[in-house]
Amino acid sequence: QVQLVESGGGLVQAGGSLRLSCAASGRSFSAYNMGWFRQAAGKEREFVASIHWSGRSTRYADSVKGRFAVSRDNKKNTFYLQMNTLNPEDTAVYYCAASSTTWTSDKSDYAYWGQGTQVTVSS
Repeated sequence: QVQLVESGGGLVQAGGSLRLSCAASGRSFSAYNMGWFRQAAGKEREFVASIHWSGRSTRYADSVKGRFAVSRDNKKNTFYLQMNTLNPEDTAVYYCAASSTTWTSDKSDYAYWGQGTQVTVSS
């Protein structure tokens, strides 16, 4: 089992950047595939990005491709989301999640979730 805590959210102007962190505790963080998801007010939670447990492969939603970058540091048990060129449509609560099984963009495959961190982008 793994526990996840996100940090780094906040208020930023359009065009700005933020880096979210997800600190993991528990066993074998390096064995988990990790994902970032977001949920805007009144909308369903959606996939943002994910990284394979090895760190060698990543996936991105089309809406963030080229602007966001996901990475992990298995020695620090931390998972990151660098967000650049933010726009108001990126405003949401961002969640990190862990999957011990498949590497996927489907939120139903992720068993462990953090509490979320709010990102607000002003125009």
